[in-house]
Amino acid sequence: MADQENRRRAETKGGAPAPLEIPDKFFFKIGEVARLTDLPAHVLRYWETEFSELAPRKHGNGQRVYRRKEIDLILEIRDLLHRQRFTIEGARKELRRRRFNHEAAHQVDHWQLLHELRDEVTGLLAMLEADG
Repeated sequence: MADQENRRRAETKGGAPAPLEIPDKFFFKIGEVARLTDLPAHVLRYWETEFSELAPRKHGNGQRVYRRKEIDLILEIRDLLHRQRFTIEGARKELRRRRFNHEAAHQVDHWQLLHELRDEVTGLLAMLEADG
Protein backbone atom coordinates (compact mmCIF):
# COMPACT_ATOMS: atom_id res chain seq x y z
CA MET A 1 0.00 0.00 0.00
CA ALA A 2 2.88 2.38 0.71
CA ASP A 3 4.07 1.98 -2.90
CA GLN A 4 0.64 2.91 -4.23
CA GLU A 5 0.46 5.94 -1.95
CA ASN A 6 3.94 7.10 -3.05
CA ARG A 7 2.96 6.64 -6.71
CA ARG A 8 -0.23 8.66 -6.12
CA ARG A 9 1.78 11.47 -4.53
CA ALA A 10 4.29 11.47 -7.41
CA GLU A 11 1.45 11.64 -9.95
CA THR A 12 -0.18 14.60 -8.24
CA LYS A 13 3.05 16.57 -7.88
CA GLY A 14 4.20 16.45 -11.50
CA GLY A 15 0.90 15.74 -13.21
CA ALA A 16 2.40 12.85 -15.16
CA PRO A 17 2.27 9.28 -13.94
CA ALA A 18 5.35 8.02 -12.17
CA PRO A 19 7.17 5.30 -14.11
CA LEU A 20 5.80 1.89 -13.25
CA GLU A 21 8.12 -1.05 -12.80
CA ILE A 22 6.43 -4.09 -14.28
CA PRO A 23 7.98 -7.40 -13.21
CA ASP A 24 9.75 -9.38 -15.92
CA LYS A 25 7.04 -11.97 -16.55
CA PHE A 26 4.99 -13.06 -19.56
CA PHE A 27 1.59 -13.33 -17.90
CA PHE A 28 -0.11 -11.62 -14.97
CA LYS A 29 -3.28 -12.56 -13.11
CA ILE A 30 -5.98 -9.95 -12.63
CA GLY A 31 -5.05 -9.44 -8.96
CA GLU A 32 -1.46 -8.68 -9.90
CA VAL A 33 -2.59 -6.24 -12.59
CA ALA A 34 -4.95 -4.57 -10.12
CA ARG A 35 -2.06 -4.04 -7.68
CA LEU A 36 0.33 -2.84 -10.39
CA THR A 37 -2.12 -0.35 -11.88
CA ASP A 38 -3.74 0.69 -8.60
CA LEU A 39 -7.18 -0.20 -9.98
CA PRO A 40 -9.80 -2.55 -8.57
CA ALA A 41 -10.30 -5.83 -10.45
CA HIS A 42 -13.93 -4.95 -11.17
CA VAL A 43 -12.77 -1.81 -13.01
CA LEU A 44 -10.43 -3.90 -15.17
CA ARG A 45 -13.30 -6.27 -16.01
CA TYR A 46 -15.57 -3.31 -16.82
CA TRP A 47 -12.96 -1.73 -19.08
CA GLU A 48 -12.82 -4.98 -21.06
CA THR A 49 -16.46 -4.37 -21.99
CA GLU A 50 -15.79 -0.75 -22.96
CA PHE A 51 -12.47 -1.03 -24.81
CA SER A 52 -12.33 -3.77 -27.45
CA GLU A 53 -8.53 -3.53 -27.58
CA LEU A 54 -8.38 -4.76 -24.00
CA ALA A 55 -8.99 -8.50 -24.28
CA PRO A 56 -6.91 -10.61 -21.90
CA ARG A 57 -6.74 -14.32 -22.55
CA LYS A 58 -8.60 -16.68 -20.30
CA HIS A 59 -7.25 -19.98 -19.04
CA GLY A 60 -9.36 -23.12 -19.18
CA ASN A 61 -10.55 -22.32 -15.66
CA GLY A 62 -11.78 -18.90 -16.82
CA GLN A 63 -9.06 -16.91 -15.06
CA ARG A 64 -7.88 -13.86 -16.97
CA VAL A 65 -4.20 -13.55 -17.82
CA TYR A 66 -2.79 -10.24 -19.00
CA ARG A 67 0.31 -9.65 -21.07
CA ARG A 68 2.64 -6.69 -20.77
CA LYS A 69 1.05 -4.90 -23.75
CA GLU A 70 -2.35 -5.13 -22.08
CA ILE A 71 -0.94 -3.64 -18.89
CA ASP A 72 0.50 -0.78 -20.95
CA LEU A 73 -2.94 -0.26 -22.51
CA ILE A 74 -4.59 -0.26 -19.07
CA LEU A 75 -2.12 2.39 -17.91
CA GLU A 76 -2.87 4.45 -21.01
CA ILE A 77 -6.62 4.16 -20.42
CA ARG A 78 -6.17 5.03 -16.74
CA ASP A 79 -4.19 8.12 -17.72
CA LEU A 80 -6.83 9.22 -20.23
CA LEU A 81 -9.71 8.72 -17.80
CA HIS A 82 -8.21 9.72 -14.47
CA ARG A 83 -5.53 12.30 -15.24
CA GLN A 84 -6.67 13.82 -18.53
CA ARG A 85 -10.35 13.53 -17.56
CA PHE A 86 -11.59 11.97 -20.81
CA THR A 87 -14.98 10.30 -20.82
CA ILE A 88 -15.08 6.60 -21.74
CA GLU A 89 -16.24 7.52 -25.25
CA GLY A 90 -13.58 10.24 -25.53
CA ALA A 91 -10.88 7.80 -24.40
CA ARG A 92 -12.07 5.27 -27.01
CA LYS A 93 -11.82 7.91 -29.74
CA GLU A 94 -8.39 9.05 -28.52
CA LEU A 95 -7.07 5.47 -28.54
CA ARG A 96 -8.40 4.99 -32.09
CA ARG A 97 -6.77 8.27 -33.17
CA ARG A 98 -3.44 7.26 -31.64
CA ARG A 99 -3.59 3.80 -33.23
CA PHE A 100 -4.41 5.32 -36.63
CA ASN A 101 -1.52 7.80 -36.36
CA HIS A 102 0.85 5.05 -35.24
CA GLU A 103 -0.17 2.77 -38.12
CA ALA A 104 0.05 5.63 -40.63
CA ALA A 105 3.57 6.47 -39.45
CA HIS A 106 4.68 2.88 -39.88
CA GLN A 107 3.00 2.65 -43.26
CA VAL A 108 5.00 5.67 -44.46
CA ASP A 109 8.17 3.96 -43.25
CA HIS A 110 7.31 0.83 -45.25
CA TRP A 111 6.68 2.81 -48.41
CA GLN A 112 9.91 4.71 -47.95
CA LEU A 113 11.78 1.44 -47.45
CA LEU A 114 10.26 -0.01 -50.62
CA HIS A 115 11.30 3.06 -52.62
CA GLU A 116 14.83 2.86 -51.22
CA LEU A 117 15.02 -0.85 -52.08
CA ARG A 118 13.79 -0.17 -55.60
CA ASP A 119 16.43 2.54 -56.05
CA GLU A 120 19.11 0.20 -54.70
CA VAL A 121 18.10 -2.63 -57.06
CA THR A 122 17.96 -0.22 -59.99
CA GLY A 123 21.47 0.99 -59.15
CA LEU A 124 22.78 -2.58 -58.88
CA LEU A 125 21.22 -3.51 -62.23
CA ALA A 126 22.83 -0.46 -63.84
CA MET A 127 26.22 -1.48 -62.41
CA LEU A 128 25.79 -5.05 -63.70
CA GLU A 129 24.82 -3.83 -67.15
CA ALA A 130 27.82 -1.49 -67.23
CA ASP A 131 30.18 -4.37 -66.32
CA GLY A 132 28.59 -6.81 -68.76
